Amino acid sequence: SGPVGMAANEFQVLIVDGSGGWLVDLATGALTAITDPDFPAGVRQAVYQDGYFIVAGDGSGRFYINETPNNGAVWNGTDFASAEGAPDSLVAIISDHRELWLIGADSAEVWVNTGNADFPFERSGNVFIENGIAAAGSLAKMDNTVFWLGSDPRGHGIVWRANGYTPARISNHGIEYALSTYSTISDAIGWTYTSGGHSFYVLQFPTAGKTWVYDAATNEWHERAWWNTSTGEFEQWRAACHVFANGVHLVGDREDGRVYSLEDAVNTDDGGILKRLRTTQNSNDRQLLQFYTLLQIVMETGHEATPEARLMLRWSNDAGHTWSNTLTAPVGAVGQYASRVMFTRLGSGRNRVWEIS
Repeated sequence: SGPVGMAANEFQVLIVDGSGGWLVDLATGALTAITDPDFPAGVRQAVYQDGYFIVAGDGSGRFYINETPNNGAVWNGTDFASAEGAPDSLVAIISDHRELWLIGADSAEVWVNTGNADFPFERSGNVFIENGIAAAGSLAKMDNTVFWLGSDPRGHGIVWRANGYTPARISNHGIEYALSTYSTISDAIGWTYTSGGHSFYVLQFPTAGKTWVYDAATNEWHERAWWNTSTGEFEQWRAACHVFANGVHLVGDREDGRVYSLEDAVNTDDGGILKRLRTTQNSNDRQLLQFYTLLQIVMETGHEATPEARLMLRWSNDAGHTWSNTLTAPVGAVGQYASRVMFTRLGSGRNRVWEIS
């Protein structure tokens, strides 16, 4: 009933979900439960490094490793260690550049494999990060580093990326305000993918029904959503999880488990309307009344196969609280590359915001 932890070595896939552990044999495809009584109960996180499955997330500060390298069926009850730099519980783990990041509610530590005969992993020098994590599922790797939704004793709701061992804030005040309005952010799920030279960090908020995406190439955020044609409203984006396989970006549907491919050249959501929307910032001139005689939208034209394809425009004169009726303009049929998309006689206002879709 929620995200599971998964990790793989050359021979097995380990799966944990907070109630038990299972192994998939990659040679036979067989799924079996881990019956070793020393397997730690309650773990929800799993990663792999240097022959070891590493699991955590049982509500303590501990992380555990399997006893025999490359064999997830054998565990020893004494093979564990604790992140003890701060008295918070261990929430999430990730292996990045052969370093083990252990992130709690208020802090983070980095451990490395030193080959110690008693326990191979040890804390890396004096590395200690005083920023924790608000949602275990938000921890993800991208752009040669790690990303997470943060928390610390002073509050939560800032998104971080690691710059070496120093967290760098990548969220802005707009994103942070939006997160502050959600009833919970602890269920956030983060995943990443790269397309067209852009690396995207996707943050899904299941309870809030929102999806925010960070583009590392532009350092900009945007919201993704699914246009429900029956209600005429945006809803949470349907893509809940991702894998890149056989040259295709595959995503799982949050509603019914269908698998889709993400393709830039496809302009529908599985045949449904794909609505794109952009809203400008508030525009004013010392609160003086401004008159708008013409607005031209600079855009690529002449590529639409249907002559009825149109751009929609509405505006607000009170900084986005109330809106005008919607106007439309043609975007040019195929071959009409010189078409200009223009709107005229747009009235007047003091705090004009444009919405283009």
